[in-house]
Amino acid sequence: MFERFTRGARATVKGAVVRAERTGAGSVTEEHLLLALLEQEGGRASFALTALGLHDRRSSLEASFAEARRRSGLTRADIEALAGIGIDVGAIVSHVEGTHGEGALDADRGGRRWWRSGHRPFTPGAKTVLENSLRVALGRGDRFIGEEHLLLALTAKPGTVADVLAEHGATYTAVQRALYGSDDGAAGQGRAQAG
Repeated sequence: MFERFTRGARATVKGAVVRAERTGAGSVTEEHLLLALLEQEGGRASFALTALGLHDRRSSLEASFAEARRRSGLTRADIEALAGIGIDVGAIVSHVEGTHGEGALDADRGGRRWWRSGHRPFTPGAKTVLENSLRVALGRGDRFIGEEHLLLALTAKPGTVADVLAEHGATYTAVQRALYGSDDGAAGQGRAQAG
């Protein structure tokens, strides 16, 4: 599949690995893929991210990811579901951090398998994004996988990254409009297949 990736998409994947290494993460996550996309310039995804104002709100995105890591990666939907049965996630996080220190619930605190192998694996979620980028590309009738397909796949996969993007106005539909100017036709087929 990697042979279908454009130069920009390959640079994004490699950038995600570098970002994971720089932060000491044990594996490459969807968050690393998005932040690497934000570092790319000149591509279709970069244009869409700029049009949606995400380049200017990078620090806000990173703060939202830090807060999600504090909650051990629980999504907004998870938190709402738990609140519905009387569980206050904020109170639990505060209690655990009060006892064990800030970031105690961080899902990726580093120091895993890569120490032995010299290689950081991709999380199942990051692998799913890469696979879904192929589905998005095929759904659009493209023979390549570009940065724009990675970005759409990130918005289509339910989870923390899609939640944070949506909080910042970058839903699948908004990204699709920024990329292609519409949200119907072949683009809609890519969404159905990616989700």
